Amino acid sequence: MTRRTIYLPDRIEELVREHQLGDESFSATVVRLIELGALDDERENWPEYIGSIEGPGDWGINFEKYIGLKPWGPGEGPKRGPSEKNPG
Repeated sequence: MTRRTIYLPDRIEELVREHQLGDESFSATVVRLIELGALDDERENWPEYIGSIEGPGDWGINFEKYIGLKPWGPGEGPKRGPSEKNPG
């Protein structure tokens, strides 16, 4: 068996430890959980994207416009985020 080194965030390490069975080693638990996840992988049911950033309410719909890949249409424009104050 080949030895691999991976780096896990503390939150994931805690999750692995919560799912250890009896005297199962940490490595064996990681392998078991990865295998279970891979076997349960139904990609046709996955969303097209998963949002992981905070921004304006229309960020997902107008993302390409915000980053400059598409032009804003007539009467359209960026919305102010919650941390920005409206002028006046």
